[in-house]
Amino acid sequence: MFGATLLATAAVGAQAQAAYPAKPIRLIVPFPPGGGTDMIARSVAQKITEKTSWNIVVDNRPGAGGNLGVDAAAKSMPDGYTLVMGQTSNLAINPALYKKLPYDPLKDLVPVALVSSSPILMVSGAGTSFKSMAEVLKVAKAKPDVITVGYSGNGTVAHLAVTQVEQATGIKLRHIPYKGIAQAITDLSGGQIDLFVGSIPSLIGQVRNEKLHPLMVTSKQRSGQLPSTPTMSESGSQNFEAITWFGILAPAGTPDAVVQKLNTAINAALAEPDVAEKLRSEGGDVLGGSTKDFGQLLQAEVPRWAKIVKDSGASLN
Repeated sequence: MFGATLLATAAVGAQAQAAYPAKPIRLIVPFPPGGGTDMIARSVAQKITEKTSWNIVVDNRPGAGGNLGVDAAAKSMPDGYTLVMGQTSNLAINPALYKKLPYDPLKDLVPVALVSSSPILMVSGAGTSFKSMAEVLKVAKAKPDVITVGYSGNGTVAHLAVTQVEQATGIKLRHIPYKGIAQAITDLSGGQIDLFVGSIPSLIGQVRNEKLHPLMVTSKQRSGQLPSTPTMSESGSQNFEAITWFGILAPAGTPDAVVQKLNTAINAALAEPDVAEKLRSEGGDVLGGSTKDFGQLLQAEVPRWAKIVKDSGASLN
C-alpha cells in the first residue's frame, strides 16, 4: 500500500512537470518598481520568457519591509504559478526583527534558486575629509559617537552591517536612519552627515560620477565593479561579511518536479552573458545553483542574522 502511494505521488509529480506551465507565472517582488530587487527580478523573468516562451508576470507588492509580498506568496496555492523574489532582509533578518511575522521562511516557503548577491558599500561625500576606512576608524576611536552614519531603515542589512562594524572594531558611530536614500544622499553631499551605508546598485552611479567616495565593501572579496575599494576585512576586521542575497522561492508544498523545472530555467537564464553582465553592472555577483544550495544558505543565515539583530537591539512591531 505504501509503495503504491509513492508511485502515485511520483506519477502526479511527473504529470505536473510535463504540463507545467500551462498558464502565466506570477513573480511577486515585495518592493516598489525601479529598485534593485525589481531590476533583478525583471532581468531574470524576461530572459526566462525569451528562452522558454513562458509568460512570467512581475507583481510588485511593497510594504512592511517586504513582508507583505512574501506573505502573499507563502499563502498562495502551491502549484508553481506564484513565486517570490526574496532576499536577506525579508527571509533572514525580519523573522528576528519583527515581533509578529505572518510567515516562517523555513516552513512556509520552498527555495527554488539563488539569483545574485551584493555587498553593502560605505561612502562619504566627495568633499569630506574621510577618504579611507582607516581615517574613519582613527577618528571614531578618538571621538566615540561623533561621526554620523546614515542608512535606509532600522533593521536593514545596511543598519546591521554598521552594527557589525562597531562590534568588530570597538568604535561607536552616531546612527541616523532614513526612510529612503534620496534625502540621505542630499544630506551626505551637503555635509549634514559624514557617512552613508547602502547597497552598491543604489550608490554606484554617484560613485562613478565622483559625487560619492567609496570607503569599503562588506563582502569577503572586493567587488568586481569597485576593484579599488577595500573590503572591511582589509580595513580592520578579519572575516567580516554582510551581504544581501536574492533568491526565488515558491509556497511550501509546490511539487518538487515543478520546483526543479523552475530551478533549471532560472539557472539557464543566469548563464546568459547579457543577464550576468546586467547584474554585475549593478554591483552584484551571479549565484544560481541547486535548490539544496539555497536551502542550506537559508538554514545558516536565519540563526546568524537573528544573533546580529539581538545584539543590535533593533525591534519592530
